[in-house]
Amino acid sequence: MHSPIQSVRRRRKGAALPLLFCATFLSACGDGGTSANAAFASEATVSASLTPQALQAADLVASVIQPLEVPPALAQSPFDEPKNLLVPPGFGVRVFARVAKARFMAVAPNGDVLVSVPSAGKIVLLRERPNDTPQAFDYATGMRNPHDMVFHRIGDVTYLYVAESNRITRSVYQGGEVGSAAREILIDGLPDNSTPELQGRYGHELKNIALSPDHKLYVSIASTCNACVEDDNSDPVRGAIYEYSADGTSPRLFARGLRNAEGLDFLPGTTTLWVSVNNRDDVRVPIDADLDGDYISDRGKLMPSYVDDNPPELFTSVRAGGNYGWPFCNAIPSSSMSTLDTLPDYEFNRDNSVLNCASVDRSAKGILAHSAPLGFSFLHASAVPAAYRTGAAVAQHGCWNCTSLRAGYKVSFFPFDAVGNAGMEIDLVTGFVINPAARTVWGRPVDVVPDARGNLLISDDYANAIYQLYPR
Repeated sequence: MHSPIQSVRRRRKGAALPLLFCATFLSACGDGGTSANAAFASEATVSASLTPQALQAADLVASVIQPLEVPPALAQSPFDEPKNLLVPPGFGVRVFARVAKARFMAVAPNGDVLVSVPSAGKIVLLRERPNDTPQAFDYATGMRNPHDMVFHRIGDVTYLYVAESNRITRSVYQGGEVGSAAREILIDGLPDNSTPELQGRYGHELKNIALSPDHKLYVSIASTCNACVEDDNSDPVRGAIYEYSADGTSPRLFARGLRNAEGLDFLPGTTTLWVSVNNRDDVRVPIDADLDGDYISDRGKLMPSYVDDNPPELFTSVRAGGNYGWPFCNAIPSSSMSTLDTLPDYEFNRDNSVLNCASVDRSAKGILAHSAPLGFSFLHASAVPAAYRTGAAVAQHGCWNCTSLRAGYKVSFFPFDAVGNAGMEIDLVTGFVINPAARTVWGRPVDVVPDARGNLLISDDYANAIYQLYPR
């Protein structure tokens, strides 16, 4: 069976390019409203073959409009006006806290919630209070763009690992603390905007990390650019993931060709690393095809109609030694956004001679192009409702350069089967887009984590908030 892009070659000149996503991909071509959810009913049997939880798919998908609950103390703009979100049946959603420019989160062993604020160089600690909004403390300050955070226990010691843009540090965590202990620098000199040879040009300087059950530290060093060959030849390689010992020693290049891996997490019960990847923008038409019906080949052209749907973002497991193609090969969408094929990039690998795209690693799942998936969490070991405990929740920040805001701006859910395969993506929380054509939104999800009581916390750096999706 030919992929949608490959089949274009066989269409007569002047024929319109088929809609690659709208009719087949659950979350496509909508702002999270009822049209996207209505499509799920026809796809439920596909998911059911992948995971037992999908048998309950009608109860898992966002399908109920709920007013966003806002405590009076947190009702500053944009929550000074009523807001609604679409959530699964049996859930409510509330504003949990206000944190300006909130990015990634980590839940401490005692239930406190840490929130990174790269723009302010600090980490905020949120501690719940009975019948009140959480109390906020500046847990750590004076940092350089702190982003991802991971609590990890080695022997009898619990550490908090923090990824700053230029280094990775850790501190010994003492339960109940409201300020960070002395931080140990594990890895220093990582490239960021302060790196002299980059001259302040680093588009994705924020770092993300994960620690494995066998105490390996993984660091995503994202690309400086949309697409460029310099990052593939740099030292360290950018658009890549590096592996270290837990103390920051013994570095090795683990995988490459991953433009901007924002979310990293290990599938529970395994040593398999999964990542969510922001793929490139402004990809040129890679094949000899007439996409606009003017009887002229559009190969090599920068066409909004093609860019809007290509390449899909990636949600995939990553193997040691893997190469996922960027910037030389681009994934192309399929009807199920799984088993993605690749095509040579027109700008950097036009004749497929720099990197044979047939040899690159295939991604497990695709997400609608320009959705900007950022943080994600596996929910297997959490206290969330049982139907969600064999899957991953993914926060999608949303596209900034699409023709309309039809990608991202939501939290989605991927059910997993017993052997670690991801099923079909379903919407979990939507409704942040006001008008896709007018490009108006009121929120942009960044990260999603389960708390200690079975709720999901969602950070939003646009509305400056942390939301709590809770089972009623």
